[in-house]
Amino acid sequence: MDAGGTSSRAVVATTTGTVVGRGQAGPGNPLTAGPARAAASVAAAVRDALQGRPPEQIGAATLGIAGPATASQFAPALAALGVTAPVTVTGDVVTAFASGTPAPHGAVLIAGTGAIAAAVRAGAVERTSDGLGWLLGDEGSGRWLGLRAVRTAVRTWSTPFAARVATQVGVATADEMVYWAQALPWNEIGDLAPLVCETARAGDPHATALVAEAVAHLVHTLDDLGADGPIVLGGGLLACDTPVRDGVLGALRARGLHPRTARDPAAGAAWLAARPLSPLTPTALHEALLGPRVR
Repeated sequence: MDAGGTSSRAVVATTTGTVVGRGQAGPGNPLTAGPARAAASVAAAVRDALQGRPPEQIGAATLGIAGPATASQFAPALAALGVTAPVTVTGDVVTAFASGTPAPHGAVLIAGTGAIAAAVRAGAVERTSDGLGWLLGDEGSGRWLGLRAVRTAVRTWSTPFAARVATQVGVATADEMVYWAQALPWNEIGDLAPLVCETARAGDPHATALVAEAVAHLVHTLDDLGADGPIVLGGGLLACDTPVRDGVLGALRARGLHPRTARDPAAGAAWLAARPLSPLTPTALHEALLGPRVR
């Protein structure tokens, strides 16, 4: 299971790596959705993924989530569904790392709404870099890009870049942009990240500079971690086709490094849960669940 701030996903798989069901429901993070709603969302995703199969057939479960959470927060809702197997709660950085590689240790760099790097060893987080939230960090993240886009637009109001930002957020003057930003419309600010990426692809100098700055911050965050082993890239800016991903890949490959790409974190969680029960080697189980390695 992958419990996110906007949605929850579940994968049900056999111990030999065959995915037999997938489910999705609402937000599953207790910090943002509240404990009751989060637990209900995760249970709903599991119910969908079971596709009518007896829930008591589940032998083990892993839940990846950002921030502090305990199995006891989700156990009653899952038990009401009929799931009585032990649930291991771990960080979403762990399940992201597991979705990209079967290696026992390494590093994961995630840039989505926020940004964080983590050293992972034996299914646990050893240390992290950044992941400090929009006010104190998350440098190079989608929300960071959106904030930088608004700041750049209001200072370069006569440019084509500012015009595109203004059109997307629905303002006509720089003053309106200031008042709009003061209301802290975080979702709309984060939604500017795709515009920055698209505009950078088209060669706009302001957007290109913002992307280059994001890349530099993300590479620094990874360097600050100081971890060895394989590197997995995750989150919307790094797992999808974006100029931010291109820049990070270019910087790392120039050092002779070959990062891997995170895939479905719910399937990564299923791999973590199935691994102790599977007759397959961890690598064979990983390939069965998640496919051949992707770079």
